[in-house]
Amino acid sequence: MCDVLHVDASVRALSNDNPDHESISKKLARRFISELKKHTHIDEYMYRDIGVNPPPFITQDWIGAVFTPKASRTARQQQILAQSDMYIAELAKADVVVISSPMYNYGMPAQLKAWFDQIIRINETFDFDLARGDKPLAPLMSGKTLVIITSSGEFGFEKGGINEAHSHLVPHLRTLSKYLGVDQIFDVASEYQEFADERHTKSMNMAEQELSVIASVLAEKKSVKLK
Repeated sequence: MCDVLHVDASVRALSNDNPDHESISKKLARRFISELKKHTHIDEYMYRDIGVNPPPFITQDWIGAVFTPKASRTARQQQILAQSDMYIAELAKADVVVISSPMYNYGMPAQLKAWFDQIIRINETFDFDLARGDKPLAPLMSGKTLVIITSSGEFGFEKGGINEAHSHLVPHLRTLSKYLGVDQIFDVASEYQEFADERHTKSMNMAEQELSVIASVLAEKKSVKLK
């Protein structure tokens, strides 16, 4: 049993009149959720399609509200932070966080970055203590599992791959993951989309197989915890 937060970042729809424009990352994420449901009971499934319904960008007023003590915030400041509070509440409840995202210009979509900006907040998801020396930031949540599902038009973004130097999506997600309270990460990628050849088909098939295995592993992990 577990609570799942599923965040899709692609601006493309899951299904489209033109199948070539359907979101690969969303399809893979949907398949993973289906596989997970086969192996374990999901107590609560929280879903955000931030590609279609993007979070607001943070502003100077948002920052001002964040750094105002809760007891002193005005009604307007509370309203400014309402969406952020909702995102953080969802994250806090989740045992498993699933983030699916295409690679846009070698990094994450602006919508996904906006979501992270809304949830990485001082005294909510991390605290700051100069007594820690040169690394004063520390996460306030822990024990979560992150499943990263990505799609890209090119290939070889893994360590040692031909495009490793251009890989700014998964490394960025891994860096930010500690502020989600993540202790375990699974990373599955579909590549070669722009090549549209047998390599893309093979990559998709491998991604589906990997996600099935991950679903089984997570179900077993939850089962062991419950015993």
